[in-house]
Amino acid sequence: DNIATLRHYGFEVIDPASGFLACRDIGAGKMPEPEVLLDYILREIACEKDMLGLNVLVTAGPTQEKIDPVRYITNHSTGKMGYAIAKNAMLRGAEVTLVSGPVSIEPVPFVNFVPVISAQDMKEAMLTHSKEADYIFMTAAVADYTPANVATEKIKKKDGDSTLELKRTTDILKTL
Repeated sequence: DNIATLRHYGFEVIDPASGFLACRDIGAGKMPEPEVLLDYILREIACEKDMLGLNVLVTAGPTQEKIDPVRYITNHSTGKMGYAIAKNAMLRGAEVTLVSGPVSIEPVPFVNFVPVISAQDMKEAMLTHSKEADYIFMTAAVADYTPANVATEKIKKKDGDSTLELKRTTDILKTL
């Protein structure tokens, strides 16, 4: 009841972490990790909340276009720019959705994270989430081409050269 009352009056309550407890039980009841607590504190005090009430949609990272079950074509995008924009918009009070290709960055806390792989996946996610967006930041390095035919089995090595036929991907920004 006390927690519900605090929430009713607009206080933010940080839920306990789960794990092995002092009573030798397993479940919710542990203090959250210091990094988690710091994330909550920074979200509250780091910036003026001049984006409160705004919905921000951000793309980040590369896309991977499948050649066969074990190979794909991609680029060297790290996703750092999109993740930084998403984090800063969140710190400024915005509701943020981050649509990200595969990267080696931890998801931004307090952000709706939508993982995608291919340009087609990213297009579908953007069409789904763009309807409620006030601002859209397109920072992803979306592949311009994808293999025309995807092999169902690993392509075996043969003597001589091989050719990979590519077709154009849909321009997401133009589609939006």
